[in-house]
Amino acid sequence: MTALDAVRRRWPKTMPLQPLPSESWAKQEPTWKGANPQVIESALKRAKTRTSGNWFVFAASRDVKADKPFGRYVGTTELVAWRDTAGKVHIGPGACPHLGAALDTAKIECDTLVCRWHGLALGPKGKPGWRPVPAFDDGVLVWVRLDELGGEEPTPVPVVPIRPPASTAIAGVVTLVGKCEPDDIIANRLDPWHGAWFHPYSFARLKVVGAPTEIDVPEEDDRFLVDVTFRVSRGIGVPVRAEFVCPGPRTIVMRILDGEGAGSVVETHATPLAPAADGTPRTAVIEATIASSDRPGFQMARKASGLLRPAMNFTAARLWKDDLDYAERRYELRSQGRA
Repeated sequence: MTALDAVRRRWPKTMPLQPLPSESWAKQEPTWKGANPQVIESALKRAKTRTSGNWFVFAASRDVKADKPFGRYVGTTELVAWRDTAGKVHIGPGACPHLGAALDTAKIECDTLVCRWHGLALGPKGKPGWRPVPAFDDGVLVWVRLDELGGEEPTPVPVVPIRPPASTAIAGVVTLVGKCEPDDIIANRLDPWHGAWFHPYSFARLKVVGAPTEIDVPEEDDRFLVDVTFRVSRGIGVPVRAEFVCPGPRTIVMRILDGEGAGSVVETHATPLAPAADGTPRTAVIEATIASSDRPGFQMARKASGLLRPAMNFTAARLWKDDLDYAERRYELRSQGRA
C-alpha cells in the first residue's frame, strides 16, 4: 500500500471533499449495459406528453435589458425583447411592420422601441399588424409563449422548476446552439450513464442507482437517480446523489438530493431555432445553474457572485460543447434512419 492509498483509507467520510482513486479512464466500470436505449427513449416519450402551456425559454434574464433590445428566433418566429423602466419584460415580433427592419437594432425611448429606419414607435400595447406576445421573467430566465408553435392549450405562466431561494443562491446561465432537435438535447440528459466516460474531467465514480424501467411510470417516480463525484481536481472530488426529471417536453432538471450543495439545480432547456441555411434544424441549449449551500462560507461567497458566475458558466459550457457532439450525432443517425 502506498502512502497515498493510506491517506485515502484514513480520510474522514464526513468531509465534503473526498479523494478519488488513481485508476485510469479505461479501467472504470463500463456503463453501456445500463444505458438501455429503450429506457432512454421511453423516458423521452413520457416527457413529450407533459404540458408546456406553449412556453419556450427565450433567454437569460440578464440578457434582456432596458437600454438595448435583444433579438432571437424561436422556431421560425423572429422576436425582440426589451424591458421598460419598471423592469418588466416585453416581447414582440422582431421585424418592423413598416418595411421589415430588424428591431433588435431599434432604440428604446420611454419604454418604446423606435425603429432606426424611419422612426416608427412600437410600444408594449402594440399596433395593427404588430402585437407583443406573452412573456414571463422568473428572475433567472425569460420565457415566451408562442401558441401556434406550441400547439397546446395555453397556460398563463410557464412551469418553472422548483429552485433554491434567490436570496441564498447563485445563478448562472449559458446558451449554446447545436444542429439538432430539442429531443436530441433532452435525450442526452436522459442518458446519465455517459457522464464519467464522456466527461472524465468533471465526473468520477458515476453510478445510476435508480432508473424508470417501465413504459408507463407515474410522474412522481419518473426519474433517474445517480451517485456521482464532481471533480474539483484530478485526485479530489465532491460526492453527491442527484436526480434527473423532466417537468416538461423541452426541459430536464438535475437536482442534488444529498451531499454538498443539496437543493442546487441545473435546468437544461431546449428551444428550437430557425433552421440552418442547409435546412438542418437548430436548437438552443439554455442552461441555468442555480447553486446553493447551507454552509456559512457559501453565503460569504455569494457576495463575490460576480466572480463565481463566470466560473460556473465556463463549467456548464465546457460540458455542453461535448454534449452537443452527442446530440448532433444522435440527430445525424436519426435523420439517416440509422438510429
